Amino acid sequence: MTDIATRATRVVESPAGRRRINGGGPRAGTVVAFLTPFFLPFVLFYLVPVGYALWQSVRVVRRTGGQYGTSYTTFGGFEQYLEVFQNHEFWASIGRIGLFGIVQVPVMLFIALIMALLLDTPLLRLKAFFRITAFMPYAVPGVIAAIMWSYLYSPQLSPVVDLLKGVGLEPDFLGPGAVLWSAANVSTWLWTGYNMLIMYSALQSIPQELYEAAKIDGANNWTIAWRIKVPIIAPSLVLTTVFSIIGTLQLYAEPAVLRQISSNISSTFTPNMLAYAVASGNNYQQAAAISVVIAVITFVLSFGFMRLTSKKAGL
Repeated sequence: MTDIATRATRVVESPAGRRRINGGGPRAGTVVAFLTPFFLPFVLFYLVPVGYALWQSVRVVRRTGGQYGTSYTTFGGFEQYLEVFQNHEFWASIGRIGLFGIVQVPVMLFIALIMALLLDTPLLRLKAFFRITAFMPYAVPGVIAAIMWSYLYSPQLSPVVDLLKGVGLEPDFLGPGAVLWSAANVSTWLWTGYNMLIMYSALQSIPQELYEAAKIDGANNWTIAWRIKVPIIAPSLVLTTVFSIIGTLQLYAEPAVLRQISSNISSTFTPNMLAYAVASGNNYQQAAAISVVIAVITFVLSFGFMRLTSKKAGL
């Protein structure tokens, strides 16, 4: 006991020990130096634009001396937001994007889950090859992917359309009833591999002992997949769903590219396209209000989904 007390006293009396006892730690300057590379871009490229959009959204353009008089910008309160809520094109775009998300997100995540489970099975060979192949579409920029698929959708250029016509089918991928799902197909092709990788990473963290215990109890691979793996990676499923909700409300590139070859996509097809169209008409204040409303809807849906799933999980 005397030796232990002596060693403890020496540690306490050492410079390092005194710094720990006195609450010594990294200096404030060091902390600031490490945090600045993150906070500076965060403030400049996130908080400042958000603040500017909020400021623009509560301003309106007035004119003196009639329609052709001098214009000036002044505070308008919630006037821009009232115009947004009274805009039928805005609600039509919200309806389209809502239908898009209700169908596309579950289909995409289900495919990603199946792919992740297949990659995690011990029976599969060449896992690295299939993992890279599945993830590869995510490396393609959204605009480039939409251009690639537009060639496959075009009746004049697509070999797929020619092949289907050869068997008696007359597909119209750019028709009024199909163009939304053509855009959904592009998004699914782009993002399935990304979501699959998140789920697969979660599967890799599951201890192998659980599988061995389940096999001892007589569980087959199907039971292990749906009764053990899927419930354990539920947080990653929630995460990918939240990401997909956010991405759905931000949809722009795919329909904007397909609009070049289809008259069934208007400039107000999605909320983001509507905001861009309004801003292109120099009505930056209303475009800012549309953007703020989109952000609020995105937050409400994402937060609401997380709250719903946490309640069901008993968290």
